[in-house]
Amino acid sequence: MESRPRFHIRNRFVLIGDIALVVISVLGSFALRLDVGELPFYFPAALIMCAVAALVKIPVYYFFGLYRRLWVYASTNELRLITVAVSAASVLTSGVMLAIITFGHIVPGMPRSALGIDWLLSLVLIGGSRFTLRILAEQSAMPRNGKSRRVLIIGAGDAGALVARELQKSSQINFVPIGFLDDDPAKQRQEIYGVPVIGRVRDLADVLDNHQTDEVIIAIPSAPGRLVRLVNDVCRLKGIPSRTIPGIFELIGGKVSVNRLREVDITDLLRRDPIKIDDRLVGSTLSGKRVLITGAGGSIGREISRQVARWSPAELVLLGHGENSIFEALLELSENFPSLPIHPVIADVRDPNRIQEVFKQHRPEVLFHAAAHKHVPLMEANVEEAVTNNVLGTRNIVEAANRHGVERLVLISTDKAIRPVNVMGATKRLAEMIVLDAAHRNGRAYSVVRFGNVLGSRGSVVPRFKNQIARGGPVTVTHPDMRRYFMIIPEAVHLVLQAASMGQGGEVFLLNMGQQVRILDLAEDLIRLSGLEPGRDIEITFTGIRPGEKLSEDLWEEGMQFQPTAHPEIYRAAEEEHVDSDKLSRAVEQLAHLSHQAETDSLIRVLDESIPSASVRSTPPPDMTSLV
Repeated sequence: MESRPRFHIRNRFVLIGDIALVVISVLGSFALRLDVGELPFYFPAALIMCAVAALVKIPVYYFFGLYRRLWVYASTNELRLITVAVSAASVLTSGVMLAIITFGHIVPGMPRSALGIDWLLSLVLIGGSRFTLRILAEQSAMPRNGKSRRVLIIGAGDAGALVARELQKSSQINFVPIGFLDDDPAKQRQEIYGVPVIGRVRDLADVLDNHQTDEVIIAIPSAPGRLVRLVNDVCRLKGIPSRTIPGIFELIGGKVSVNRLREVDITDLLRRDPIKIDDRLVGSTLSGKRVLITGAGGSIGREISRQVARWSPAELVLLGHGENSIFEALLELSENFPSLPIHPVIADVRDPNRIQEVFKQHRPEVLFHAAAHKHVPLMEANVEEAVTNNVLGTRNIVEAANRHGVERLVLISTDKAIRPVNVMGATKRLAEMIVLDAAHRNGRAYSVVRFGNVLGSRGSVVPRFKNQIARGGPVTVTHPDMRRYFMIIPEAVHLVLQAASMGQGGEVFLLNMGQQVRILDLAEDLIRLSGLEPGRDIEITFTGIRPGEKLSEDLWEEGMQFQPTAHPEIYRAAEEEHVDSDKLSRAVEQLAHLSHQAETDSLIRVLDESIPSASVRSTPPPDMTSLV
């Protein structure tokens, strides 16, 4: 429950006080204007002006809202309002008095300069009375119970100033701001509400050593992840608690609700700078082309659709199996690109006849194949679905592309296709082989894009962690040493578009994604960036490695060489992968037959035998309770 100021005066008492102040102001203006001996002669005029002022000024003050405000919170906005209201009231009062003097002949004498003096006195008295109420309210809130906690504030901007002010005013919490840290040179050695700026953020460790500090508050709502991580790391080393303000109410109350978390920018979790897109080649590849995207309702497919739409293709075909996701993508793109011809197609890539009809009708020139099953544990328990969707679906797409003259095709693949130990990775590796084989046979610009985990995609680890944090924990991690390459969705799409523009046929493109990130570090970062502390506010528990998972992934086979491309952060395999077309064709036909027969063990055996370095059979059968 929000605390209320102890000192509070109802506005009806303020109105009564204003009537008295109006009279005092009028009498004071006459007293300041005249000598003492002249006052009796002008007393009737003063009484008339008192009556006129009271009848005019009080309604004007009411009109301007001076009796509808809590003056204990008065600020510069209220000061402007008082100035306008008092000036308007004084002008009207002066007008009435001048009319009476000129036409009424009932005032024996009236010093006109008293009207100006009355305005000045009214301004001082009316404004002073309001701000006196605020001063009294703040003084009544000053007493604190118990020992105060000394707080260092990171950020001397608007948010930091507001935090310091509220901490000074609140009588419900025993926080005392001792200083600010801010990197702005103009703020160094300055004071805000009497609180000094004592250094820069990089001086945090020294400041904590030299100043008694009980807590650190990051008062920069838009603070980048690296700054939050830096502050939290230093505070942990010094044994001092820290918090980020997700909202001012949580901060003032000293509590951070898990339902009101600071919004985390996904790029904060990368531990590297996001990749920047190079537009030069992409535009010439997509502008004026008929573009088809499979899996257009998924996270990657939908972002591809957004990015492609920017380049004004001749038409955009959104193909997906889920009608709701395609409908949502259609609504978004239609709103943002109203002049772009967009064709939503509900189809299953596993239906070859339907796919052929779609290609025949729309005649795509550029194709992005993003439709696939991607969840490793689920595919371990649904081998037939992984094979029919990822392998046979890709074959159907590639055959339709061959038959209908698609110029460019890009397959979205995964790091799990390298030395696969799970069904999902093995089926994606076969999909790669199908595309590369087609590129070698038809000489067209068919290529593969391979990357790691995508932060923030549907069903990925970040949304799951966020939900667990919002529920108060625990956050579940499979193994403390589990590591993965990570990228954000725009980066993934950037790589896909670049591959489409640079591919000549048969390439495997890779993104320089830096070092692999521990999932445990990712979980801890996400908790801290949400304004909470791992182990204190949110627990982390380990559930064990799930079927088909590896502790770390690879982007290329051991011993494989890679070389740079025209883009500094994109590489391609130096040697094109040799694919035996006949052997691949037989394996795919065998998989098609076995999937219809639901021969799971045989399917896994064929996957292992068809893919170099695969070891899918080494993975134990899944326990359904361990899939999540």
